[in-house]
Amino acid sequence: MTIFLIVLLAALAFEYINGFHDAANAIATVVSTKVLTPRQAIALAAIFNLIGALMGTAVASTIGKGLVDTNVVTMVTILSGLTGAIIWNLITWWLGLPSSSSHALIGGLCGAAIASSGGNWNVLHWASTDAKGAAVGLWPKVVLPMITSPVVGFIGGAVLMFLLTMLIHRLRPRIVNNVFGKLQLVSAGFMAHSHGSNDAQKTMGIIALALFTGTKSGAFDQLPVWAHFLRTPEFTVDKWVVITCAIVMAAGTAGGGWRIIRTMGHKMVKLQPVHGFAAETTAAMVIHFASTLGIPLSTTHAISTSIMGVGAAKRFGAVKWGVVERIIWAWVFTLPVCGLIGYVTMLACQALGYH
Repeated sequence: MTIFLIVLLAALAFEYINGFHDAANAIATVVSTKVLTPRQAIALAAIFNLIGALMGTAVASTIGKGLVDTNVVTMVTILSGLTGAIIWNLITWWLGLPSSSSHALIGGLCGAAIASSGGNWNVLHWASTDAKGAAVGLWPKVVLPMITSPVVGFIGGAVLMFLLTMLIHRLRPRIVNNVFGKLQLVSAGFMAHSHGSNDAQKTMGIIALALFTGTKSGAFDQLPVWAHFLRTPEFTVDKWVVITCAIVMAAGTAGGGWRIIRTMGHKMVKLQPVHGFAAETTAAMVIHFASTLGIPLSTTHAISTSIMGVGAAKRFGAVKWGVVERIIWAWVFTLPVCGLIGYVTMLACQALGYH
C-alpha cells in the first residue's frame, strides 16, 4: 500500500508539472499578442483545462493498457517511468524548451517496462488491432502521430493564416486587431479545453494502471471496507481519478510556466491577434481530433508547429529558425532519454531489492 501511495503522489506531481510546463501551449499566443494579461490568461487556461480534463477517458485507456504488457508492470515499474518523465520535464522547463510531457511519460513507461521484463522488448505493444478492428499500439497511437501532427499543425496554421489574410487584407489594422482580439479569447479557451482533454488523461491512465496492478497483485486485499474504491479488477478509470487529475492539472496551469511562455510567445515569431487566433484554432482542432481517437498527442508539437506555420505564412523569414531547431532537438531526444531514465531507474530499484 505504501508503494501505491508513493506512485500516486508521483503521478500527481507529474500532473502538476505537466500543468505549468504545458501552460504555455494554451496561453503563450494570447499573452504575446497582449489580448490578455498573464494572470488573466492563466485563469482562462486553468478553467478550460479543468473542463477539458473531465471529458472522456479514451486517451487514458491508451496510456494504461494499450502501450505495454500489463503483466510485467509493477508499482515500481510505474514509479520508474514517472521518474523519467518528471526529470525530463523539469530539465526542459528550466531550459525554456516546450517539449512533450506526453512523450516523456510514454518513453519513461516503456523503458521501465523493458527493464522490468529483463530486457524483453516484446513487452512493448508496437501495432495490433482491438476488438473493433481499430489500430492500437505504439506505432499508430504514438510514433505515427508524432510525425504527422507537426506536419498537419504547420500546414494547417499556414493555410488558415493565408485564408484569413485574403479576407482581411483590405481592413484597417486597428479593426483587425480589435476583432481578432475578441476572437482569440474563444480560440485560447478552445486550445486550453483541448489540452485538458488530452494531457490530463495521460496521468489518469497511469493511476488506473497502478490501481489495476495493485488489485491484481493482491496489494489491496487487506484494505478496509471504506477503501474498496481502490480495487480495480478490470481496467477502468474511476470518477475520483478523473476529478483528481483534472483539479491538479488546473492547479499546475495556474502556477504558470513563464520560461516556456517566453519561448513560445516571443522568441519563435512576433504575433498579432489574428496570428494567435489562427495558431490556437489549428492546434486545438488537431488535439481535439486526436482525443476523440484516444491518441496521446503532444499538445506541444501541435501548437508549436501551428505557430511556425502561421509565422511562415506571414513571412518565412519571420520565424526564428534557430529557436525552432533547439525545440525540435528537444522533441527528438524526449522519447529515448526518458526511456533510458526509466530503464536505469528500474534497474536501480531492482538492485536495491524493489521489484
